[in-house]
This record gives sequence, structure tokens and C-alpha cells, in this order.
Amino acid sequence: MRSLIRQAPELFGLISLTVLAYLIMLLFNQLEATKVLTPTGMWFIVVASFLFSTFIAIVAVIAGIGGGVLFTPVMLAFTSIDTVLVRATGLVVAMFSGLISTGPFMRTGLADVKIVFFCSVPIVIGGMTGAFAAIKLAQTMGATGDAIVRLLLGSILVFIAFMFIFGGAKTEYPQPKKIDSFSKKIGLASAYWEESLQKIVRFQAVRAHLGFLLFFAVGFTGGFFGLGGGWAVVPVLNLIMAVPLKVSAACSGVLLAMGNAAAIWPYITYGSLIPVLAVPWMLGQVIGGLLGAFILVKIRAGFVRKVLIAILFLTSAKLISRGIEGLFGIDIPFF
Repeated sequence: MRSLIRQAPELFGLISLTVLAYLIMLLFNQLEATKVLTPTGMWFIVVASFLFSTFIAIVAVIAGIGGGVLFTPVMLAFTSIDTVLVRATGLVVAMFSGLISTGPFMRTGLADVKIVFFCSVPIVIGGMTGAFAAIKLAQTMGATGDAIVRLLLGSILVFIAFMFIFGGAKTEYPQPKKIDSFSKKIGLASAYWEESLQKIVRFQAVRAHLGFLLFFAVGFTGGFFGLGGGWAVVPVLNLIMAVPLKVSAACSGVLLAMGNAAAIWPYITYGSLIPVLAVPWMLGQVIGGLLGAFILVKIRAGFVRKVLIAILFLTSAKLISRGIEGLFGIDIPFF
């Protein structure tokens, strides 16, 4: 136990807090005012949420995306749970996906502090703006707003699926042809130890002004739809700002944790984060993340990526059909 705490203090802390949350939830369940569900019904939701969260975390780790990219669309497409509640929980899922890896990445220096600080400003502002916009839409448009969200989210899912299909080869160590003065002035140059090459890799981030705007858009999209932004953070850092792939992936985890933590607060103040649904999702992300990392070594990630693409297309079709039905009253037979 002591060795586990020394090697993974964040993991031990997360599990301890989750157990504590369960105990508190049990105490509140004894109060008559909180017995909206029967104990059996409540624990069914807890167990089912934990198992589904674990599965999503495994697939997300192997496919290299955030858990919120799967959770929010699936829940909005195939359940009738309030859309604001689903999006709030989706941000919790995405946040914990990043929190699990934040500590190790920062300790080893793979996540560059300067890049994280610079990119966290637009992604936090964008995330909170998107969350407030989502709540405002739900308050003013009701069921019509829900239909719009499902329709837009279905379209985004199609785009993400095509990104996985036609995305270009990732650049391990990009070499920018020109370094702009703004990126150079704010000091986005750094270095890290590359274990596979047994040497120090130095890099200079470029197009910081464009990256700033794109990260605001990524944060807004994540906060509005409850997706997080793991599917977009790495491409922006790697393909737009010319940050090495490993550093981009490491910074992505830290940025997801920071951006989603900020975006959750508007949903919390609105009363959209329910512990009975959120707590088991937190624990499932921890367990599933560990299992996914272990399974990744044993199987071909390409197979899981194909399964992920199929899930994205299937879910997007369901979302679009429900969105059209809600907006225009046209019943599209699906399932």
C-alpha cells in the first residue's frame, strides 16, 4: 500500500475521495427528503454507470480520445435524461480522463509548463463561456434547444469520425519552416528528454496567436456540449503549433483537466451535477483508464479505432434523427 501511494499519489487520492463520496451518499440516502429513488433503483444506476464508465474509459484510452467524446453523445442519443445534466456529467468524465495523467506528465516534464499556461487561458475562458451558453439555451428554448443540441452534436460526431478515417499521419517531431515573432517573444521554446532516441529534443512552438483562437473554440465546444476537447487539443498543438507529438499528448491531458474543471462550475451553480450519477462515473474513469493502458499493450489499437468509428457514426445518426424529430416533428424510424 505504501509503495502504491508513493508511485501514484493522484490515483490513491482519487480512489479515496470516491469511496468517501459513496459513504456520504449513503448517509444522505437515509434522509427522507432525498429518497426520490428507491435504494434498489439508486444502486442500479450506480452500478450501471460505473460499468459503462469503465468501458468508455478503456475504449477512450486505447483510441486516444477523452471519455466525454463517447459519454455525452451516447447518453443524449439513447436516453431521455435532461441534456444539461448529461453535459455536466460528461465534463466530469472528460476532466477525470485528464486528471489521471496530469501528475505523472508534470513530474516528468513531458507536459511543458509554458505551453500549458498559455493554452489554458483561452480553453478555460472558452469552456466557461460554452457552459453558460448551454444553460442559457436550455432556459430560453427548452425542448427546442435540446433538439438543436442533438442535431449539432450529431454533425460534430460525423466530423470527428471522418477525422479518424482521413486524418493525416501524425508528426512526431515537427520542424517549422518559419518562427513568428509573437511565439518567439512569449517564449514558447522548450526541450524534453526523448527516451526512444536517448537524447534531448528541443522545439519551438509557432503560430501561437492562431492556437490561442482555436483553443478558445475548443474550450467553447467542450463546455457547450460536455465533450471535453481531447479530440481537438492534440491536433492543434501538433499540426498547428508544431509541438512534438508526445508533448502535445501530455499537455492535452493537463489542459483537459484544467479546462473542464472550470467549465463544470456553471453547471454546478445551475444544479445540474447529481452525485448519484457523477460519482460512479469518476471511479469508472480511474479503473477503466488503468485497464485501458494495460490492454493497449496487448492488442492492436487499430481494431478498437474501427469500433470507435462505428460507434461515432451510429450515435451521430441517432442524434441527428432525434434532433430532426424534435425540431420539425418528423419521426425518422431508427431504433
